[in-house]
Amino acid sequence: MLAKGLLLATLLPAVFADVQFTSPAAGATIAAGKPITVGWKDSGDGVALTDLSTYTLFLCAGGNDAASFIQLFPINAQGKFSTGNQASATVASTLGGPDKNAFLKMQSVGAKGAQVINYSDRFSFSGMTGTFPPEVAAGIKKVSGTEGPPSSEVEAPDAAGGAPDGEAVSYAAQTGLIKYAPMLTPPGTKITKKTPSPRYPTSKVTIAKTFLPTPKQTTTMTASNTYAPAQSRPFQAPAASQPQDDMQKFLHRWRD
Repeated sequence: MLAKGLLLATLLPAVFADVQFTSPAAGATIAAGKPITVGWKDSGDGVALTDLSTYTLFLCAGGNDAASFIQLFPINAQGKFSTGNQASATVASTLGGPDKNAFLKMQSVGAKGAQVINYSDRFSFSGMTGTFPPEVAAGIKKVSGTEGPPSSEVEAPDAAGGAPDGEAVSYAAQTGLIKYAPMLTPPGTKITKKTPSPRYPTSKVTIAKTFLPTPKQTTTMTASNTYAPAQSRPFQAPAASQPQDDMQKFLHRWRD
């Protein structure tokens, strides 16, 4: 079982679009238990700079495909592209094994829902005392060189909140890294039903008897509201001011 450990995640994110990692260098070796400094710059490719707003940054280990690597911990789970191009964190020695398997994953999300995923070159940590799950260890053995997984881009959802390209795929049937949820249903103006009933039919439930795999979905994008609630001022006359001191309260009580 993978030992987990992370402390001291201090970040200085950057206002860049499609990012290219500049540190750690490919093949570098970093001492476990000491700060690791992550740096990046604009790659000049991919999504425009103005189309990205937030990001998450993970330390990963394993092979090049999603089934053979894992996200060890989030260096920053709620980053914003606003204040710099560096991040630092301290990695515990029990986090993983000593192989040259580590790499960084930055998942950037644009204001319109587009997503870009960039990976760094591979590096390693000295003094690591942990182990990796079998599928991750097998993925590491298949890797040659220091190049990380290929970057990818995901198109933004359509206005109706469906999957990319306007595909009407239900939430439960979606299998990509991002799930797309429809706009929240606005409340009605009248109560017409006398007896409540389920909005959707019941779904089949299978009880897990063994440990399930780690979900690969990273976030859910919910469509923005396309309606505006009607508003109006109250027409009732304001209530009369109430007495404050004890004598006024006494006289007010017996006023009738």
